[in-house]
Amino acid sequence: MNTLTSMTVNRKTLVTLGVVLLIAFMSGVASSADIVTVTSDQNVVGAAQGAGIFTTLLAAAQAAGLADVLTNTQNITVFAPNDAAFAALPAGFVDGLLKPENKDLLVKILSYHVVPFRVNARDLVNTLTLRTLFDNYPLYLRVGGEGTVNIMNGAPGSCEVKGIVADKNMIEATNGNIYVIDTVLTPWKACSVDLLN
Repeated sequence: MNTLTSMTVNRKTLVTLGVVLLIAFMSGVASSADIVTVTSDQNVVGAAQGAGIFTTLLAAAQAAGLADVLTNTQNITVFAPNDAAFAALPAGFVDGLLKPENKDLLVKILSYHVVPFRVNARDLVNTLTLRTLFDNYPLYLRVGGEGTVNIMNGAPGSCEVKGIVADKNMIEATNGNIYVIDTVLTPWKACSVDLLN
């Protein structure tokens, strides 16, 4: 093989390699979340009130004594179940959680929805393990191929309670970020509906 032929083969090899790497890179980008940031000039509680879809969550935070924590703590992320998520629980479950004798359980469940740092939309790529305010229990996020974000209380594929970021808008409040989720999560493998039995 002469020098000219060798250079031509090497160029073809480099071009082919470049195309393969570009495809691989683009495949990785496809696993990022399709989230739009909406900025609020209020704290997490004020922004949640303004959204109008977190009435039950806010009432629960008040009953648990966590409203002030969510108002004053800096750089948090709340994976916030919307009113539809609470409405999907069995009849009487939310009322039971709000009773004074179940306050400790309510604090645990709500704390499991809060991460002590900001999770920005650009961070939602592939799979994330986040440590929550509830005893550092892990929360798992996995970004699907269509930009959906699945939320789990166990390693991917092993848990019973799963949710999804139900709104493509992330609310960026003055002291943290809010993601709307469609499920009330618990840090235990048992489904949340069994906790009061």
